[in-house]
Amino acid sequence: MPPQPQVKRSFLEFLKSFVGIVRVLQILFGAGLWVTIAANKYEGSIHFVLFVAVFFWLLTLAIFILTLLDKQDFVPIVGGERWLLSNVIHDIAAFLLYLSAIGIMIYKTDKNSFCNLDVYKHHCLYKVYLTASVFACLTASVYLPSAIYGCCRKCRGEQTVV
Repeated sequence: MPPQPQVKRSFLEFLKSFVGIVRVLQILFGAGLWVTIAANKYEGSIHFVLFVAVFFWLLTLAIFILTLLDKQDFVPIVGGERWLLSNVIHDIAAFLLYLSAIGIMIYKTDKNSFCNLDVYKHHCLYKVYLTASVFACLTASVYLPSAIYGCCRKCRGEQTVV
């Protein structure tokens, strides 16, 4: 049975909205960060960066799917009329933890900058850490406007994400 036209239109409206576009960017940039790190050797504090990236990628994916399907009312405690506030808290927490991940990635990139020479023949993680730093910055930069947008909607007394 094909989807009803009203449901299909609701999907498209959400995907074309500011929140839909930002959520897709968060998912893409977050996936870019954790795939970049996970595909290479990592140690120490990079484990925290990987945790933040995977945790918020999964959480953002779940929020995106629930909002896309308009099923946020079925989520206990944080759903229903608290859904907008839950999204704002998620975005602020993600932004703050991504800031610390950015700091860690920049530190690791700087620490490995010695091997960014043509004559250096050993395995070097400089380019990997630099790429991960860029993805972390991009991801944090799309969580912040989403948090600000959600705060503005909440302050106006609105209850829905879109």
